Amino acid sequence: MLAHHFATNDLPKTRQLEAWRAWYDTIFDVEPKYPSNDNFIATNWTWTVPGLTLSRVVSPPNSVSRTKSMIRHNSVDHWVITLSKQSVSDVATRDVSFEAAPMTPFILSFGEEIGIRRRQDDNRLQLVLPRDSFQAIAPAVDAARGMALDSTGGRMLADYILLIEQNLPTLDADAASRLNKAVEAMLLACLAPTSERQLAASHQIRLTLMERVRQSVRRNLRSPSLSLTKLCREAATSRSQLYRLLEDEGGVARYIQRQRLSESFSILCDARSNLPIGQVADMLCFADASSFSRAFRREFGVSPTDVRAATYAGLPPAPQSKSLVGGDTRTFSDCLRSS
Repeated sequence: MLAHHFATNDLPKTRQLEAWRAWYDTIFDVEPKYPSNDNFIATNWTWTVPGLTLSRVVSPPNSVSRTKSMIRHNSVDHWVITLSKQSVSDVATRDVSFEAAPMTPFILSFGEEIGIRRRQDDNRLQLVLPRDSFQAIAPAVDAARGMALDSTGGRMLADYILLIEQNLPTLDADAASRLNKAVEAMLLACLAPTSERQLAASHQIRLTLMERVRQSVRRNLRSPSLSLTKLCREAATSRSQLYRLLEDEGGVARYIQRQRLSESFSILCDARSNLPIGQVADMLCFADASSFSRAFRREFGVSPTDVRAATYAGLPPAPQSKSLVGGDTRTFSDCLRSS
């Protein structure tokens, strides 16, 4: 895997925009939203594996364009799937104009004229797909080009791109070599779903749904209102699908309890925390300190008091239960090996 990092923050203010434009030379031209401001602090991280590239950009509000002249000078004809985390994107091509809300992906081609305006500071991901590597699914990708993908499949694709961002920098060579096939299967399942295509991408879909569930539970660890209904709503999944997802975890309630116990373990391992154990139990929605201690001992083989005492004594705590990690498909590499 090739990794690159480019940033303008260490350059003199008067050279920051010039350097950023040079970085994208022949691909895009860049115009800041506030041209009178000579301060343009922006950063680009790029990871390239066989068959695709992921680019993460943090920048001030700006407009980018790809003109006929740029296409002639650099004829790269890749698709680019963009996911802006913060800003609305106003997009124009030769044929269409549309608006993409934050967290709504859209697909364009470097082979066509492009204009994009972002209204505010942005943190965006761009998944760049060479046509040669994804030729087999070209009709499905081209059919979805030039529109905001605000469908159920588009939301699934957005979450999957976030998973790629989270895991790509640490993928081993074997997993990285399989990524393009996993992305291909997921694109077909999201852009042109059929039963057969969803089955082919079942591992990627499961991983993405599990990440939705995990994030929802993490957001609500300290909320007594966390329920099956709320979890289904936030993770955009049905009850039956949620039951299947968490079957290997012992069920929904057991999964939530394990995540809360994991959080309590982290708190008790923090030497800066002096919260009473009973308050930790209450904060994480256990009925009382006694039931919390029993559940904690079953999970970790030691009591909360023992873990806290070890922390204050500067000793390593007992290892956390492997059950918190989950079953056999809980990492991005697992997903790729199954694709």
